Amino acid sequence: MSSSPNKLKVHALVWQDRQLSVLDQRQLPEQVHYDNFATAPEVAEAIKSMRVRGAPAIGIAAAYAVALSVQQHYAADNTEWRQQVAADITILAASRPTAVNLFWALSVMQEKLALMTGSPVINMINTALEIHQQDIAANQYMGEIGADILADAQGLLTHCNAGALATGGYGTALGVIRSAQKRKARDIFAGETRPWLQGARLTVWELAEDNIPATLIADSAAAMLMQSGKIDWIIVGADRIAANGDVANKIGTYSLAVLAKHHGVKMMVVAPVSTIDFAMPNGRQIEIEQRAASEFLPDYYAQENSLIDAWNPVFDVTPAELINVIVTERGAVFNPFEQGVSELK
Repeated sequence: MSSSPNKLKVHALVWQDRQLSVLDQRQLPEQVHYDNFATAPEVAEAIKSMRVRGAPAIGIAAAYAVALSVQQHYAADNTEWRQQVAADITILAASRPTAVNLFWALSVMQEKLALMTGSPVINMINTALEIHQQDIAANQYMGEIGADILADAQGLLTHCNAGALATGGYGTALGVIRSAQKRKARDIFAGETRPWLQGARLTVWELAEDNIPATLIADSAAAMLMQSGKIDWIIVGADRIAANGDVANKIGTYSLAVLAKHHGVKMMVVAPVSTIDFAMPNGRQIEIEQRAASEFLPDYYAQENSLIDAWNPVFDVTPAELINVIVTERGAVFNPFEQGVSELK
């Protein structure tokens, strides 16, 4: 079932009429299309199929999905509703492996449910709404912190989409760019971000919706752009941050960080604390999601017995020593390779 909420400004997730409306980001920018979901397995499929993507948005969607599960199964005469909700949570946890915000949100909802008194349906909906609103507030605060750090920097390059589409609203990396742009005009560049083209389809569309001029580049043009001296900072989001400051983000982030180091360009990672996995010592332990080769392998090579395959990791890990600063809603950690991010715990 589909519908279009009244506000078509960038909203990845809209809770209305006891359902979750999810913007199908696979169809942007050609179509702004929302799907309405009333059950947790439907939301899990939306996450798995990348209708909704971006670590914070995935976490928020999962929180709403738990509320939907309670709403579906809770009844005074149903003594097994908690087991049914637990089964739905297991399905949600299996939807995407890398984004730690997913597991953080599920944990918060489980803890709240275990302590629940009164109507679990209303309480779980309110908890999910609170997670959503807290994410927006955190993004706006991170935006100001990041803009302070950028000061008068002129050229900014971002990768993938870490904006309102990837979060509850406003954005992490794009939140910093939005806040910085309000202070003075900057030169904003976005990499296309192969193979799903989140930069070309989502980031520049989102910036255009906010009347922010931007220039799209091919991923392979990033080195030449840095060599030209037009870039001062690379600003990206994160899907998981290890305790030592290693960062898992969209594939291609690591190569940008290496290029930035060579060209004297600074690297900023922007993410809420819920993205930090304090129990994971370093990035070598982060599970990297592998998606189907068919997502970018030409159909010609998809035939049976073809000699050609494709390797399709969705994320890579950038070592902490290549990162200048990690910005969170609890503050910024400069040179995280020196001490990790434990001070944010």
